[in-house]
Amino acid sequence: MDFWLKDCKIVPENIEISICIEDGKIRSFKKIAPRRAEIMNMKGSVILPGLIDAHVHLRDPGLTYKEDFRTGTSAAVVGGFTTILDMPNTIPPTNTRRAFLEKLKIARKKSLIDFGFHAGVDNTIHIKKINDLRPVSFKVYMDLVEEDFLTDIFKSISKIDDDKPLISLHCEDKKLIKNYTEKEKRKGRFNPEIYANARPPLTEATAVSNALSLARDYGLNIHICHVSTKESINLIKKAKKSNINVTSEITPHHLLLNLSYLKKCGNFAKTNPPLRDNENKIDMSYLSNIDIIGTDHAPHTVTEKEKNIWDAPPGIPNLETTLPLLLTEINRHNMTFTDLKRLICENPAKIFNLKNKGFIKEGKDADIVIVNMKKEGLINPDDFKSKAKYSPFKGFKTKGMPIMTMVRGEIVMEEGEILKNQGKFVYD
Repeated sequence: MDFWLKDCKIVPENIEISICIEDGKIRSFKKIAPRRAEIMNMKGSVILPGLIDAHVHLRDPGLTYKEDFRTGTSAAVVGGFTTILDMPNTIPPTNTRRAFLEKLKIARKKSLIDFGFHAGVDNTIHIKKINDLRPVSFKVYMDLVEEDFLTDIFKSISKIDDDKPLISLHCEDKKLIKNYTEKEKRKGRFNPEIYANARPPLTEATAVSNALSLARDYGLNIHICHVSTKESINLIKKAKKSNINVTSEITPHHLLLNLSYLKKCGNFAKTNPPLRDNENKIDMSYLSNIDIIGTDHAPHTVTEKEKNIWDAPPGIPNLETTLPLLLTEINRHNMTFTDLKRLICENPAKIFNLKNKGFIKEGKDADIVIVNMKKEGLINPDDFKSKAKYSPFKGFKTKGMPIMTMVRGEIVMEEGEILKNQGKFVYD
């Protein structure tokens, strides 16, 4: 039986329309819903396509004391996300066919929402075998690999006969980081703000330039994760004009926070790449040059975060804070609904080939988040569904909240309450 969402407010057009959902798909639109249909009245609430997070670390398998697919996707639906793309740095890493299939088995059992996986690379011999399983990309951590191996990865992927997979990159130069870190450690200081000195903007710009050169030389598509500096965005912008196939991602923390939060919040604001000073950081004026927003949800325990600056792991949990923070920026007129849908719904679907996601259109999956633009809140990590009970955004006042999340027509979150659902692999 079909089901109607009545009187939904479509933005930015600001028109009210009723949406027919059948078999998990958006079937049609009408100004007025049929009287005899099963109806849920939205009463003019704003609806958005279900959010897609192209960059999460759900820590499953092997690190489930930090997060797992059930707690991570619970956090996701509370935050309005209906699809997540998980990173490969688990235990074991998702860099073999066997590890990929094992993670797929776990996610199909635990995930409340739809999911895909980035694959890792530790030996190029595994690339073709994993590629047959349809990873959303091959993720390469340039801060952890040697340049020769990086070149081998590009060379191996360029030899794939069929559609060549996307390469996602963490762009920080390994050699430069080593040199700067050793220099800072020799000073014997442990105050958190010095962490940014160990990974200065040059480490990112150098790696971005190297990645762009490899993409040009091998004719491959690349996606650069969590860009943190204006210089890197300008390098990417220039490369696009030269017909290099590159897309960029920023995080909420690199957009909304600055270096001072390392001093204010200590290791709870420690992340890679680090937060930047106002001279180097990306701000709202750069949104038009950015392709997507990814949360880089990277949960750890509070105990781990309370170690000294050199030993505490980098990472910030963001699944539950991102949408309220962005809706607040819309209420402040610092960004628009058009920006939000492009950055966290439409472009992620296009870049990662999620054909049924990202848009409220006939034939697409009925992935929908309903938001109350007047609802105010206060970010309190104690209330997180995530296992990570910390955030540098703690105490931030927000205006605009997701109040319902639907995955393929099923209500999975309503007013903070999580309901049962079974997520699917995005390419099933």
